[in-house]
Amino acid sequence: MATTTDKAATLKAEAGLQRRLGVWTVVALVVGEVIAVGIFLVPAGMAKSIGSPLWLLVVWIVMGGMALSGALCYGELAARFPEAGGGYVYLREAYGPRLAFLYGWKCLLVMDPGLTAVLAVGLADYVGYMVPLSQAGMRVIAVAAILALAGLNLLGVKVGAGLMRWLTIVKLGSLAFILIWGFGRGLGDWSNFIPLVEQRAGSSPLVLAIAGGMVSAFFAFGGWWEIARITGEVRDPERVMPKALALGVCIVTFVYVMTSAVFLYLIPIERVTTDKAFAAQAGEALFGRAGGDVFSVIVIFSVLGSLAGFIMVAPRAYYAMSRDGVFLKGAAALHPRFGTPVRAIALQAALASLLVLIGTFKEILAYFIFITVAFIALTVAGVFVLRRKGGPDSPFMMPAYPVTPVVFLALVAALLVLLAANNPLQALAGVAVVAAGVPVYHFAFDKRKGGG
Repeated sequence: MATTTDKAATLKAEAGLQRRLGVWTVVALVVGEVIAVGIFLVPAGMAKSIGSPLWLLVVWIVMGGMALSGALCYGELAARFPEAGGGYVYLREAYGPRLAFLYGWKCLLVMDPGLTAVLAVGLADYVGYMVPLSQAGMRVIAVAAILALAGLNLLGVKVGAGLMRWLTIVKLGSLAFILIWGFGRGLGDWSNFIPLVEQRAGSSPLVLAIAGGMVSAFFAFGGWWEIARITGEVRDPERVMPKALALGVCIVTFVYVMTSAVFLYLIPIERVTTDKAFAAQAGEALFGRAGGDVFSVIVIFSVLGSLAGFIMVAPRAYYAMSRDGVFLKGAAALHPRFGTPVRAIALQAALASLLVLIGTFKEILAYFIFITVAFIALTVAGVFVLRRKGGPDSPFMMPAYPVTPVVFLALVAALLVLLAANNPLQALAGVAVVAAGVPVYHFAFDKRKGGG
């Protein structure tokens, strides 16, 4: 297994990729990928279940703190190994190539193309709300969005980064407009926050409501860990990645808190029925009869930003695997002019488009949520492993170690218990499919890599 602990060797290995991304582009990637349609749907379910404005705020702040703890851990790992690949690289260095391959196997086989398809279909759904489309028409829109964004990312990391910056500006600007328009024009009622602490009638028992809210919030924050895959194209990654990951998560937390606040200001908790109905109610309160169309435009831009970000960062894991010799050799090929991993990008786009056309990917994805969260936990736990191994320190050492990773891992452990208890067969099925990659690794790659 090739080591990456030597910074000079790492930078030399990454010579083919263009280090053009600065701190604000990476922040835009974090914010742009994390904030999608969930910002309009998740607060409704959480508010209805928890039934208390104060406890809703507590859940957002706790889970934002959890995400920040994890981001600082990933920031240290990115500073220690400033190359493309993110979680794949960190698992490889902490635990060896076999486990890293299983992570990549899971990402390539299901999660990356599946999430790409989910975002693209979500985008098409909201286009279909504004312009009547058949199922076939919405699939065409979804595939067209995937192929168009993949094509733009093929033109160079600078093009993809520029697109992400603008999409994130539009997204944050739209959300800021909702806040200013809602609060500034007095379209709601401050009495909706009273009582502040006491749960409303019809709410779930507080402990169960908070547990469910934490699960929902965790997935609302989902995606920040994927941004580490782009580290090989970041200028001064030892400084930029920790700062950008932490800042991005803080911005996302603030946006979630403020958006939830304006929604509660507009619509009393007692009137919340379903998430989509809640979004429609908020849209009507803000913009009258045109609220549904205005909200749909905002959602389209939000989802488009998430889709663009994921298409940009995800293929870097296949690139890193191919460079290590544990994936198709051609996936490490860079475009001679644009310097992008052209075949890795094309592979993700092709698989995602195929899943859109097949149309059963949402059910399949559900089986891999548990194992995906487990891999994130293993990656953060890798901080302990790598510090114990010794060697040169990371250029960035997270604050409050070991409290920072312990806080994250404790909350993730609770989340894994909840996921496994909710659907044990689903969790076991996902683990079994990932474990099926072990013989693939040994028969196809282990001979060349000398074991692991």
